[in-house]
Amino acid sequence: MITRLAGALLRAMLVVLLIATPALLLPGLSSDVTQIVALVSIFAAAMTIFEYASVYPGLVEFRNAPPFNRLRFVSLFSTVFLISLVVRGETDASSVTKLVTDFGVGVGNAIDFPYSPVRQIVLLLPDGTGLEHIERVRIAAGLAYFVSMLTLALFYFFVRVKNWPMNSGPFNVWINMPTFDPTSGGDVVQRLERDARFNIIVGFTLPFFIPAALKASESLFGQVTLDNPQSMVWIVAAWAFLPASLLMRGLAMGRIADLVERKRRKTAQAMRREAEERWQPA
Repeated sequence: MITRLAGALLRAMLVVLLIATPALLLPGLSSDVTQIVALVSIFAAAMTIFEYASVYPGLVEFRNAPPFNRLRFVSLFSTVFLISLVVRGETDASSVTKLVTDFGVGVGNAIDFPYSPVRQIVLLLPDGTGLEHIERVRIAAGLAYFVSMLTLALFYFFVRVKNWPMNSGPFNVWINMPTFDPTSGGDVVQRLERDARFNIIVGFTLPFFIPAALKASESLFGQVTLDNPQSMVWIVAAWAFLPASLLMRGLAMGRIADLVERKRRKTAQAMRREAEERWQPA
């Protein structure tokens, strides 16, 4: 109980650090923004403690199947931190911000080709946007997409090479997949494979769909300029993190379906051997 509570508190502190990172690094934030950040941090910390201190599952999937959620957290934190450093470097330059900005320039220019996700974010900006702001958005989008692709590669490595999730012990479906009901009808393997394909398809198309949806909704909500640094950090981070998270979930559910199918085949083979031995003449 004490160990579980300590882990929940540590996770809550990391979540608070994630939410507060742009407010700590970006200059010129108003008191209203600071109060909103503090309120959201308290709410997120309370939800994290409630989720991880409880023995029973809640809403977080793969809670006891590391490093699934750890990779997702590190991915989102790295994205927010790097973009915040780029924006901070415009007013308070240092060797670290210059290094991150130069790396972002290279990544952004390499990924910014026709019909690429980064190009879609750049095209989201209204006509007449300054070159400096366009370059800032391109750098932020390039860094965010690079981190998301690196996270996917790392998770694929854990699945294929490290035998995730069996490398951390027996996999409990009830705790790690609380929103999945294996008794709701239909074959479990087929449902898992269907959900896996759905998450992969949505995760692949979401980086293109989000800018298109924002562009189409300009008549209702106004143009998306990304002028506010705080908004730009979170919008670009969410644009890259959500698709990567869905792709990871699709890979994970496909892996669970494969494990269930293997278990079924082993059980069927064992039952067949047992039946053959039972009916074998003496």
